[in-house]
Amino acid sequence: MGVATREIRETPYLRGDPVFGSARAFRDDPLGFIESARREHGDFVRIRLGPYRVYLLLGPEHVEYLLQKNPGNYLKDGYEHNEPLTGRGLLTSEGDFWRRQRRLAQPAFHKERLRGMVGTMTDATEEMLERWRGHLGRGGERPLEIDAEMSRLTLSIVSRTLMGADVSGEASEVGRSLEHTLGYAFRRTGRFFNLPFGFPAPKNLRYMRAIRTLDTLVYSLIDERRGSGEDGGDLLSMLVRARYSETGEGMSRKQLRDEVMTFLVAGYETTARALAWAFYLLDQNPEEGRSLREELARVLGGRTPTYEDLPRLVYTRMFVQESMRLYPPVWGLARRAKGEDEIRGHRIPGGSRLIISSYVTHRHPAFWENPEKFDPERFTPERSGGRPRYAYFPFGGGPRQCIGVNFATMEATLITAMVAQRFGLSLVPGHPVEPQANITLKPRHGLPMVARDVVAG
Repeated sequence: MGVATREIRETPYLRGDPVFGSARAFRDDPLGFIESARREHGDFVRIRLGPYRVYLLLGPEHVEYLLQKNPGNYLKDGYEHNEPLTGRGLLTSEGDFWRRQRRLAQPAFHKERLRGMVGTMTDATEEMLERWRGHLGRGGERPLEIDAEMSRLTLSIVSRTLMGADVSGEASEVGRSLEHTLGYAFRRTGRFFNLPFGFPAPKNLRYMRAIRTLDTLVYSLIDERRGSGEDGGDLLSMLVRARYSETGEGMSRKQLRDEVMTFLVAGYETTARALAWAFYLLDQNPEEGRSLREELARVLGGRTPTYEDLPRLVYTRMFVQESMRLYPPVWGLARRAKGEDEIRGHRIPGGSRLIISSYVTHRHPAFWENPEKFDPERFTPERSGGRPRYAYFPFGGGPRQCIGVNFATMEATLITAMVAQRFGLSLVPGHPVEPQANITLKPRHGLPMVARDVVAG
């Protein structure tokens, strides 16, 4: 429990509908609703979503308390709808079990492991670029759907680095199964009543069929790797060989499945969204695009980037950071208070729900000058110096910060560099662009873009 060090404040309350509270407004436009609540009532607001008392925590100091200073009092909320898919993986597990799994998995993301994954990332990207060149060779009039292209690419990369197998082919059911299960789980979080997963309703049956498709793939790879005992250099090999320090035993077949599924989900959807928005912003901001390409020409000179190039791709990294400020793939996180607490003078009863939103906090005018403007140089050391740590948290924070943060940052930087130095992407004129708060922040109407070869002119 937090220590009460100041007078208890009265928390602004947004009443809403007498029966449903603010549930309908939140469901229809969560991003607009949360931003409006912050603008009209401040950084700490109480709302009601049907039967639930919910607090919106929108200032960096509130986010820091929840994620960093007292995370033990706050359980992940809403993730039970992902449990049939991810089981007791790092995404959904809690307490001592989560800590044990985190320690076991952490070496998979060591710097030397990441260095070995660069070739896989650049090879997969080069294959996509070759396909795009073929598209241009056939006339290239038909736009590329960039959101779908990035999904296919990141699925290829995460499946190769995680499992040593590319499952991203056009005929693959894996991408469709992932899309369906994640979307269905998110829709369930917005309802006050859901049928149990075991109830044979058509939507439940389709959901479980999609999970069985994924299980067939994942279990076959686990069994193959456990049977051979070989280290393929991928994350699955490392997880199979890992041993608990207390017992000397490895993970069970089911636990391996849960962790692999968790990494597959996390490494596929979020990075794809980040990249899609980055290429949209590259098109919309030509001056920043020129700065990006000047750095790429100076550092790379047209060649494929390597691990050693990453520290020198300073503007490229800032470009990706600024893209994730405006369009963070994980736009919000929910927690549930185990016990009563106090946050910055506001009383939090046990059992309350709490929501933080990177999308809204990343646009907070008290911490971001001209927040709607795309400006990668706001991430220079000089301009970042006085900014609160949790004014920017695209990967969460605290003990439960995304374990793959360095993997995702490296991947996004490499792909942005490779695409930008070879292709220009232009949004189809008049196409509407609107962020949609799904399980990740998606372009509601897709991002159809016309490609041109910048090398050929």
